[in-house]
Amino acid sequence: MTDVVMEEIRKAQELNVAGDKAGARAALERLWGTTEDPLHRCTIAHYLADQQDSVEDELRWDELALAAFPDLTDERTRAGDDSWRARAFLPSLHLNLADVHRRAGHEKEARQFLGEATAALDELPADDYGAMIRDALSKVREAIEAGSTAPLVPTT
Repeated sequence: MTDVVMEEIRKAQELNVAGDKAGARAALERLWGTTEDPLHRCTIAHYLADQQDSVEDELRWDELALAAFPDLTDERTRAGDDSWRARAFLPSLHLNLADVHRRAGHEKEARQFLGEATAALDELPADDYGAMIRDALSKVREAIEAGSTAPLVPTT
């Protein structure tokens, strides 16, 4: 069975990758108002955070992504991908909050969420996604230790 909302989220992300940040943001914001499904809400907010022009707005969406997490079940997560568990979302959600707090100059909160992300690393799959999150966690840790509030430069 096709999940129409997840398909629309995928299309919005394709807009973003193609360089249409405004179009991606508009599509995701429209979708936000159409669903109460925790998988949809967590995913939409997670992606919308990356589409924001200010650290404050990014923080708000990252917080909304984490707020949707408690209602997310393994059963719901596996409906889209048999290999996923809900808790596999936690390292990325906490990592994003660590990074946005770091960039906002909130060192205490950045360290707190970095600790949460680190504690949840065992939830990650041993694949390219898991490696990407672990690598990003190291970069955020280094930036926090250096006292940097500069955006991280993507390696891809």
